[in-house]
Amino acid sequence: MEQGTAEPQPRARDRVPAQAGPAVPQRHSVRGQVLAALRHALVGGELVPGEVYSAPVLAERYGVSATPVREAMQQLACEGAVEVVPNRGFRVAERSSRDLAELAEVRAMLEVPAIVRLARALPPERWEELRPLAAEGVAAAARGDRAGYAEADHGFHRAMIAFTGNRRLTEVTGDLLRRAHWSVAGGTRVRTAELLADASEHTALLDALIAQEYAVVERIARDHISVARHPH
Repeated sequence: MEQGTAEPQPRARDRVPAQAGPAVPQRHSVRGQVLAALRHALVGGELVPGEVYSAPVLAERYGVSATPVREAMQQLACEGAVEVVPNRGFRVAERSSRDLAELAEVRAMLEVPAIVRLARALPPERWEELRPLAAEGVAAAARGDRAGYAEADHGFHRAMIAFTGNRRLTEVTGDLLRRAHWSVAGGTRVRTAELLADASEHTALLDALIAQEYAVVERIARDHISVARHPH
């Protein structure tokens, strides 16, 4: 992974777009901040599927050394978001509509049964705890902020599945959702109306859970996870 050979000067396509996520502040975990910024750029489409980006150029963009960038990119490579290109950098992975359909299928197998079980096990007041997370998603969607909505969506689903008490399930479903939010090769920008429609399903799901309408809960959960309804 970029070891043993100095990286060439970046070509034009190696350069990070001017709006490739927020600048990274120098805080306790630089690597964590870089990872968050790169995920923001991936979801927002600023890091383009199929393009190669070098660690030094990304490091210059975020005002850090190349080391935490390489570490963050290696984490993203483990998650399947990027691929290592020896002596050049990292290529943003290209994914197709079939990839998204398969992710949605696996998510439905894991999340829908878990939500249905939780619907019968938890009292209504527990579901009210998720209202602020749902509201955060609506606010991001209303701004047309795809990256912000992706983080809010991830937070909502993670908190919901965490009610199961199963840490592995929470980790796996969270990873699947992150993968589902990454840009698709040749994809178009998501409209604000599409983000709002997706965000509103969080609120509708909470309403059904609080009302203990179990059939409605299952329908909304399944439709929400469906690739046909998810904004990519």
